[in-house]
Amino acid sequence: MIDEAIPLSALQHWSYCPRQCALIHVEQVFDENIHTLRGRAAHARVDAPHAATTPGARIERALPVWCERLGLTGRCDVVEFRSDGTVYPVEYKHGPRRRREHDDIQLAAQAVCLEEMTCQPVPHGAIFHVSSRRRREVEIDAPLRARMEGAVAAVRDMLQEGRLPRPVNDSRCKECSLREICQPEIVSAGDRLTSLAHTLFDPDIETWPPMRTDPAPRGQS
Repeated sequence: MIDEAIPLSALQHWSYCPRQCALIHVEQVFDENIHTLRGRAAHARVDAPHAATTPGARIERALPVWCERLGLTGRCDVVEFRSDGTVYPVEYKHGPRRRREHDDIQLAAQAVCLEEMTCQPVPHGAIFHVSSRRRREVEIDAPLRARMEGAVAAVRDMLQEGRLPRPVNDSRCKECSLREICQPEIVSAGDRLTSLAHTLFDPDIETWPPMRTDPAPRGQS
């Protein structure tokens, strides 16, 4: 097993924003806003370990999971162990029903953990969107698994190097609870100024167009 296990939540953070992931998992900083508080509320029902039986399935809540092959650890909000042998993870998220790549990557990581633990294939799972109270089924196919494993490798490199990626400074920042800590606008402005200074003062970079030499008027030399 890989010594340093990666939390499943880090994959979701990384695929949303690498800098957010580093602030949380490298710098160990976190802050709340309305979106994180809604997320906590969405998980209130599934944060405590609990098992229940319904017709056709055994339901496990807050189930600890791990994958030795990839070095992952975490827990699933809900796993349905159905009577036909199907293992079906369900991840709770606040907000309306819509596709988010970072949520799908986290669900795919849960699936590979469950596959290793149960020796059963997990070809599908679902995101339960609390605001709309609707499930969105996700196919855990080969392309999604590849993107998930790519995120695992990127997060492991980041944790080992202890580096802080540059901010994305786009529409994602508006809803991020770490915006005041991250300071994406200020950091990005500083990057632009540094790049401009390098361009202006680097003797190997031609900054200005060559001066135009107009031909002399007729009769003049």
